[in-house]
Amino acid sequence: MPAIFSDANNMPSAGTIVSAAASVAASAMVIRSIARDLIPYELQPYVYSSIHRFFRSFSPEIVLIIEEYAGLGVNQIYKAADIYIGDKISPSTARFMVSMAEKESKITTSMARNQEIIDKFKGVQFKWRQVTRQLESKSSVRYSYSGQGSSQQAEIRYLELCFHKKHKKLVFESYFPFILKESKNVKEEQKTIKIHTLSSDHMRRYSGDYSWHSIKLDHPATFETLAMDTELKKMIMDDLDRFVRRRQFYRDVGKAWKRGYLLYGPPGTGKSSLIAAMANHLNFDIYDLELTDIHANSDLRRLLINTANRSILVVEDIDSTLELEDRKAEEQALKILRSNQASQAQTVNIVRKNKPNQVTLSGLLNFIDGLWSSCGDERIIVVTTNHKEHLDPALLRPGRMDMHIHMSYCTPCAFKTLALNYLKLRTHPRFNEINNLLEEVEVSPAKVGEQLLRNEDADGALADLIHFLLEKKREDDEIKAKRLQEEQGEQEIDGPNV
Repeated sequence: MPAIFSDANNMPSAGTIVSAAASVAASAMVIRSIARDLIPYELQPYVYSSIHRFFRSFSPEIVLIIEEYAGLGVNQIYKAADIYIGDKISPSTARFMVSMAEKESKITTSMARNQEIIDKFKGVQFKWRQVTRQLESKSSVRYSYSGQGSSQQAEIRYLELCFHKKHKKLVFESYFPFILKESKNVKEEQKTIKIHTLSSDHMRRYSGDYSWHSIKLDHPATFETLAMDTELKKMIMDDLDRFVRRRQFYRDVGKAWKRGYLLYGPPGTGKSSLIAAMANHLNFDIYDLELTDIHANSDLRRLLINTANRSILVVEDIDSTLELEDRKAEEQALKILRSNQASQAQTVNIVRKNKPNQVTLSGLLNFIDGLWSSCGDERIIVVTTNHKEHLDPALLRPGRMDMHIHMSYCTPCAFKTLALNYLKLRTHPRFNEINNLLEEVEVSPAKVGEQLLRNEDADGALADLIHFLLEKKREDDEIKAKRLQEEQGEQEIDGPNV
């Protein structure tokens, strides 16, 4: 018992401990100050990092850095880990980000910036840390959405995974595969179909931010409600189902796992509704690509690489949104410059010098059917146009646009679907009259649907539609008669052939 009191008496007092700690801290500050004075500024980072590495070598822990991007694309380990740890609310984590986008029905959580979370797997503890650093843009442009000048900033995000070094094999052989599998399950449970579009024009202009932003796609179109011929709808659905189940087949024949669809026809014939029906049928996201918003082929490649698998890439009204054949623009410029008697060599140089940076036909085709087409799996590319004849034949060949789908004017079969959708009618005495008029009048399904919307009474709605179709037929007959009269007048002016 006396020995115990002796040990207690030999213990340093609290004041002694505080004094020793203060002495150590002061000594460290003196050493740091001397190091700053004696070590050249250029060598200080190297010396400090060497010291840190020296002390870290005695640590039993390993820290893995998982960056957000790997090359040109998103790091799949980062993406999976972000979903995995975002689904875990840990008592050790002080802050979490909670969000629910507009039109969404599910709340999602994610780890806040520079926060930590503890996870356990097979009895082993793993510490995750989300790190976000702000980097000032090298661009000299200063811009802010609040209207005040500020330096444009970009973020670098990465995850740190800390664990005991003896569990390194467990991490790579079991823990990472588990995270990839679990994140996929969480993603499928939380998935809602989204439509992705480019970042705002201001962001692209001032920071070069060619990234995708998304919102929930809440389009009700399905193949059942689509106003199309039944056989055509069945052919499209069969083709889609066959495509998604043939991954190994595409690999065996040496083709990228993608499928191209060309939708062509007059406005209002349901091209956009068909795209929405395809997305709802396959549960695929939609990426709406506006080619006129992209200024170079390199930006196009970066965007397309960052589209997710199991998605539909849409280029609407390709004939009007972009002059794909930039050689046409060159030819027009050549004519103008040649009128000023410039030499051909001078003209070509002037055109190349003044030609704006833009997406070209070859740049688009290289992704659709070139080497870049293999950067992703299970993708569908849909191109729409009102004038198929205006497109370059190079875009239309099989392997690029595999199926050409003509979106026609409203047919009796399409009207049957519209009547069921709008009026809940499967049959009616006036259907025959309407079908006969539809055989003679070219009118889009959108216009027929608009007529059916105007009257809540089914009989009244059908009567209004018949009146509309009769007026349309009368106008078409007048146009045909006038055209025939003009042709006859031209023949009389030309006189008989000699």
